[in-house]
Amino acid sequence: MRILGGKARGVALKVPASARPSPVRLRKALFDYLRLRYPRRGRFLDLFAGSGAVGLEAASEGWEAVLVEKDPEAVRLLKENVRRTGLGARVVARAWVDDGFRQRLAADATAAVQEVGVNPGRLERLEVLFNEPGVHNVVCCTLCSCYPWTILGLPPSWYKSPEYRSRIVREPRAVLSEMGLDLETDTRVQVWDSSSEVRYLVIPQRPAGTDGLSEDELAALVTRDSMIGVERVSPAATA
Repeated sequence: MRILGGKARGVALKVPASARPSPVRLRKALFDYLRLRYPRRGRFLDLFAGSGAVGLEAASEGWEAVLVEKDPEAVRLLKENVRRTGLGARVVARAWVDDGFRQRLAADATAAVQEVGVNPGRLERLEVLFNEPGVHNVVCCTLCSCYPWTILGLPPSWYKSPEYRSRIVREPRAVLSEMGLDLETDTRVQVWDSSSEVRYLVIPQRPAGTDGLSEDELAALVTRDSMIGVERVSPAATA
C-alpha cells in the first residue's frame, strides 16, 4: 500500500494485521472530491486509523491530520509510517540544496515550509534552528509537550517525559550523551523551549559525502530525532 498523491506520493506503508485498508479506488475518489470541495484544506480526523493510509494521505495533500488508533501493533506501525512520509525531512533536504529556500526559512519558516507542501496547521509561529560547526541546537518543551506534529509527526515518548523536559535544560550535554550524541567540547549547545505560540524545527548539518545525492535521497537520510536535535544525520541513516 502506498500514498497516492501529494508530497509523500509513492511512500510505501506497512499494514497491521488488525487493519482492513480502504481500497485504492475509494481513497482516490475521496481525495479527488476533497481537493475540489476544500481547496484551502483544513483539519482532517482519521478515527480507527490502522495503517494511517487515509490520514497520511490527507497530510500528504496538505491537511492538518489527526490519527487515532488503540491497537498496540497498529500504533507501532502507524508511527513508522508517519516517519516514512518524511514531510519535515523534505524541509531539511530543500534547505540543504537551495540557499534561497534556506534564507526564506530563516526569515519566515511558517510561510516557507508551505513551499514543499507542509501545512503548518494551527502553529502560531514556526522557527527553524540551523546546526552549524561549533553550534548545536536542541528542542524541548518544559511546560508540557508542545511539538510541531504537522511537520514531525507523532512525538517520541521520551520527548514528553518529565525527565527529558527538566534535564535537557540543566545538563544538555549529559542528556545528549546518554542518548548517543557526544558533542565536541568547543561546540556551544543551545536549548530552545517550545510553547503554544512558537514551535521549533532543527535543520541538522548536512553529512559529508552526500554531494551527489538528489533531494529525495537526502530527505531519506533525515530522521525525526535529528530535527529535534538529539542526534546527527548519518549517510548510513534511513528514513
